[in-house]
Amino acid sequence: MTENPHRRPRISRLPSWSLVAAGVVAGGLLGGAYGMVKPPAYTATSYVVAVPTERSDPGSALGFAQAYGRIATQPAVLAAAQAKAGAGVDTLRESVRTATSPDAPMVAVSATSARPARAAAMANAVADALTAQAGTAAADTHVELRRFARAVAPTEPSSPSAAVTGLVGASAGGLLGGLALLVRPRRRPEPEPGRPATLPAPATADAVGLL
Repeated sequence: MTENPHRRPRISRLPSWSLVAAGVVAGGLLGGAYGMVKPPAYTATSYVVAVPTERSDPGSALGFAQAYGRIATQPAVLAAAQAKAGAGVDTLRESVRTATSPDAPMVAVSATSARPARAAAMANAVADALTAQAGTAAADTHVELRRFARAVAPTEPSSPSAAVTGLVGASAGGLLGGLALLVRPRRRPEPEPGRPATLPAPATADAVGLL
């Protein structure tokens, strides 16, 4: 039996799931490389607590703790802290974050830096400046801020490790590969080898007369 000379050779195609696998591998490699290249970041936290005076009550102390948590990153407080922190106002604004609790009159002042000692110094400096700011208004607010716990230099970085960034990259790559698999154009199935292509049926005489 002779083979058809016009028959094109069949080319093996990769399975559809290969897009997802390629995305997972590429995303994992990129994420891991990013985690290894990016320098680690360290976060230190200092705590201050709002204490009511004799003319106030615990409820007002809780409310003022929320207010002081909002003004801790304002320029007036950061300007007063920059000398002890060893950093400018812009650096403190980018590095310092505050958090408060709805149940306790406490303010957490956190600072992030590439150096552990500097992170602790910035957190303590801003907490001290906030305490001094509250002290100047204590005669009117009847609430004082007192130091609860000083920040210490962290021993472990707060930024994700290369393994974590690799897992995140692999997940993102797999998701993108799945989306590419869903939106890719569908190919029509090829005719079976040796089977002639189906031709359209000729027009009938009635159809020709109507033209």
